[in-house]
Amino acid sequence: MKKILILSVLTLIFVSCNQSNGIEYVINGDAEGVHNGIRIRLAQIDGKGQQVIMDSAIVMDNKFTIKGSVEEPGIYFLSADGSPGNVVFMLENSDITIDFNKEIPMESKISGSESNKSYEAFQNGMLQFKEEGETIMTKFKELGQEPTPEKRDSIRKVMEDLRLRQASYPLKFVQENNDSYFSLNLIQLESSRANFDILKYKEAYESFPEHLKNSNRGQIVKQKLDELYKDYEKTAYLEIGKVAPNFESLTPDGKTVSLNDLKGKVTIIDFWAAWCGPCRRENPNVVKVYEQYHNKGLEIIGVSLDGAPNQKDPKKAWLDAIEKDGLKWNHVSSLKYFRDDVAELYNITSIPATYILDEEGKIIAKNLRGRALELKIEELLGNPQ
Repeated sequence: MKKILILSVLTLIFVSCNQSNGIEYVINGDAEGVHNGIRIRLAQIDGKGQQVIMDSAIVMDNKFTIKGSVEEPGIYFLSADGSPGNVVFMLENSDITIDFNKEIPMESKISGSESNKSYEAFQNGMLQFKEEGETIMTKFKELGQEPTPEKRDSIRKVMEDLRLRQASYPLKFVQENNDSYFSLNLIQLESSRANFDILKYKEAYESFPEHLKNSNRGQIVKQKLDELYKDYEKTAYLEIGKVAPNFESLTPDGKTVSLNDLKGKVTIIDFWAAWCGPCRRENPNVVKVYEQYHNKGLEIIGVSLDGAPNQKDPKKAWLDAIEKDGLKWNHVSSLKYFRDDVAELYNITSIPATYILDEEGKIIAKNLRGRALELKIEELLGNPQ
């Protein structure tokens, strides 16, 4: 998990607070076990996501030194010929010491960079989630080959809680460290992820001190947030808590029905297609949920995005998939692929996609799959009969 996070962080150029002109950084490296003549390289990521070498040094007697200056602190990485991976750290104009780990460079020790402390704190927080997950899985394995359904469900609920806490951790970190230069960059990293909460991150950004917001990176982040907020305003009617917009579409036999005609105590609007592999793989779980909860008031409305250019007979493919997958709920489609009016109304750009509505038609969750979907329906309608 740590390695994945680091690789994700490296996809951006991270920079932060301003430094006075004329101040230099001095990187003093202790490279025990690294042979004389091995080259150490200092690099950063450019705007195209490509690694750019900024400077280098030769190891002599297990030591190396790199000097220079940066306008603003930022994420850089250090690598050595023959060693796997990189040292990831926030470089600023100060005296920095790196105890280089040639076997696992990303576990090298860095000191002397104040802005790097926030980066390390965030990484340590993510490591705690990894360790917690490993502990849970160890307990699960101790249950043996066939744990009881109650024990299995208990473990799954704990894992789902862990997943949700981990997903919300970056925002929590930013909110609690709004004077941190790394937090400013973390907003930019998270802004490229799905389900980015533009309202909460925008509010967090506004709480940053002025010198951070006025920095080069601060202005770049502000521009990104402004763009995302404009996009958010276009689809704000689809936010959780809003009443799902009504729609009309055609059933397989050509009849026109509306969302309001089909809603139940809880309603799942399921966007899928016969040609969509992930949709078809998810269908057995949706069937299971429907069979367990339909008698308690659950309704599902399948909106097919069949009609792809490479489908010779999209209606036949749609109907065959309904029958083969055992989808016994309501189905509608205009067979216009992503140009379907309902898909456009609900801002569907990829599938599978779901909207979960309560009995009043309010949106209470989106894009839940697998066990997460099952747990949400159980929360709303109780244990299956």
